[in-house]
Amino acid sequence: MNLTFFDQFLSPSLMGTPLIILAIMIPWMVILKSSNRWLNNRFLTLQMWFINRFLHQLMQPILSEGHKWAMIFVALMMFLITMNLLGLLPYTFTPTTQLSLNMAFAIPLWLMTILIGLFKQPTIALAHLLPEGTPTLLTPILIIIETISLFIRPLALGVRLTANLTAGHLLMQLIATAAFVLINIMPMVAILTSLILFLLTILEVAVAMIQAYVFVLLLSLYLQENV
Repeated sequence: MNLTFFDQFLSPSLMGTPLIILAIMIPWMVILKSSNRWLNNRFLTLQMWFINRFLHQLMQPILSEGHKWAMIFVALMMFLITMNLLGLLPYTFTPTTQLSLNMAFAIPLWLMTILIGLFKQPTIALAHLLPEGTPTLLTPILIIIETISLFIRPLALGVRLTANLTAGHLLMQLIATAAFVLINIMPMVAILTSLILFLLTILEVAVAMIQAYVFVLLLSLYLQENV
């Protein structure tokens, strides 16, 4: 039974072709592009309003040099939201439950923020490894601790996104299985379980959007430290 539950997180394939490739292409098919019309439709207007509000909140504390990352953050945000919500549809697969995919985004982007800091302001970037006013005896220990915490950042980004989505999907499948088993034995309990499943689905929609926002927000904070 445990293997059956966790089979939903395996990357499916069709005729030897991994379907994760098709899933990754979906955001570019469902996200609308701006048109040349004077008035846009409601969905496109809502999408542009969301992007503008997201960029305003994300880029406000960052210096102007970091605003070059705006398009990268927007593209990553829309991609992660689409991937996270994709797994809530029936007979679909969530690519962001794969740690390898999340780390493929986290490590290069985190590394770029570090390289920008070392290139633009090496003294300030290295000063983050040693807090001001540290006693001399604690200097080597704190440098080691701060270095470890620095290299843990991309791992935390990828694991956080993977763990939250995996836990939510697994809990939904467990509750759905319980409701299906109890429908003939205890109908009222099955109805209450289905109600809990409905509320959990709404919660998972919020979690899918929040986790995508947190992923991009943490990257922006790392960028803010190095520009």
